[in-house]
Amino acid sequence: MKNVSLKIDDSIFRETEKILSHIKKPRNRYINEAIAYYNRIQKRLLLEKKLKKESELVKQDSVAVLSEFEKIDYVD
Repeated sequence: MKNVSLKIDDSIFRETEKILSHIKKPRNRYINEAIAYYNRIQKRLLLEKKLKKESELVKQDSVAVLSEFEKIDYVD
C-alpha cells in the first residue's frame, strides 16, 4: 500500500466524519472505496469518449458502404 497525504476541504471532511460515525467504517477504507468508485466512473467516461471518436471515424465509410448496397439491383 502507498501512503498519500492530501488536503480535504473542511466541509467534505466534516461530512465524511459524520457519515463514518454512522456506518462504522474506517476512514481509510471509506476513502479507498470512494476513489475506486470514482476511478470506475472515469474509466467509463474515457471509454465512452473513445468509442464516440472511433464511431465518428468510421461513420463516413459506413454511409458510403450503405449507399453502395442500396445501388445493387437484387435479382430473385
